[in-house]
Amino acid sequence: MADRYPTFTGTGPGRFLARRLGLPRPAPLRRWTPDAPDLGGPVVLRTAGVSALTGPLPGVPAQEASRSGDRPAAVVLDATGVATAAGLAEVHAALHPLVRSVAESGRIVVLGTRPSADDHHQAAAQQALEGFVRSLAKETGGGRTANLVRLGSPDPAHTGSTLRFLLSSRSAYVSGQVVELTGAVPGGSGDPSRPLAGRTALVTGAARGIGAAVAEVLVRDGAQVVCLDVPGAGDDLARTAGRLRGTPLPLDITAPDAAERIMAALPGGELDVLVHNAGITRDRRLANMPAESWAQVLTVNLAAVLDTTDALLKAGAVRRGGGVVATASIAGIAGNTGQTNYAAAKAGIIGLVRSLAPRAAAEHGVTVNAVAPGFIETRMTAAVPLLIREAGRRMNSLAQGGLPVDVAEATAYLADPASTAVNGQVLRVCGQSLLGA
Repeated sequence: MADRYPTFTGTGPGRFLARRLGLPRPAPLRRWTPDAPDLGGPVVLRTAGVSALTGPLPGVPAQEASRSGDRPAAVVLDATGVATAAGLAEVHAALHPLVRSVAESGRIVVLGTRPSADDHHQAAAQQALEGFVRSLAKETGGGRTANLVRLGSPDPAHTGSTLRFLLSSRSAYVSGQVVELTGAVPGGSGDPSRPLAGRTALVTGAARGIGAAVAEVLVRDGAQVVCLDVPGAGDDLARTAGRLRGTPLPLDITAPDAAERIMAALPGGELDVLVHNAGITRDRRLANMPAESWAQVLTVNLAAVLDTTDALLKAGAVRRGGGVVATASIAGIAGNTGQTNYAAAKAGIIGLVRSLAPRAAAEHGVTVNAVAPGFIETRMTAAVPLLIREAGRRMNSLAQGGLPVDVAEATAYLADPASTAVNGQVLRVCGQSLLGA
């Protein structure tokens, strides 16, 4: 069911009522289109104190202010050198004059470093940036977003794919988040508009909804896709795969031989991107939940992900330089009434990512990350009762639900071979949901 509230609040009577009653007024979000692939305005670079970086930021103009009279589409604040409480005054001084001038649907990205385990003054100052950015993201309005990137080394070369994503219309529903980078050297050196050219991706749960959107965006970025879903979704699966010139793979991901059948369907038996999107819900409060409903959700949403990933990595089916992207949920972070099984499974995905990521990178040259969607407009959320659905849509900083393409864009960013410095991350795609914030 389409969200008509933003359209209503864009009318004269709607604006009047929203203003008088203090209701949220969602701004239209600028998303990627072929005709408008970027934000369409200048990027302003500011520095708080003395930068700790050893070189220029990829794709960010080396200037302290815009030379154009246009409102900035994005602001990047280099706060890597902030190491004391007093130094935080430089953060205020850098952004205070600019924040109101950022265009609607604009971006604010703050660069920091990891809090030190040895210097508690530096740790306090850098951790302060997180509270600052999360609060700023709730203040900006107008479809604007704010995010924090913690660099893993003073060499900014590994920030390229992350800045491209966060400073673009592809990150429309990602706000108030912290992305921590390792110092890994970025891979990929081809066309940044088609970073997955020549690569093979497998997407589970690809017949419809978020999975179909993920497959479509990966194809847009150059990948050849294998679309997997249960045999019962065969017609939708065939249509999705046919539209994308991909390979349909009707398969129950919980089958004991699922990994072997996947490898048999892959060109050359190998892939570069493994996207675990398949999932089910069997909602009921724990006191009323039968063991079967518990087991079904944990088996599909967690056990199958663990088993398939282990088997494909052990067989060497995921090429070096590749990535695994799993779908978690804010339910796994904040919990949700009636979803103890689902929340347990999605929290388990987060545990999988954090534990496996460093070992997979060291042993297989593969990154492991997750996206954690919030309220996304899908067939499933359209069936949610009205009041709960409206709460899900409005209880985030952007005051609206996300679209499947928002999850797909985040997945493509994590799958980008230039994102090798992004490992072990759980990226919330939730418009900065107030749940679990």
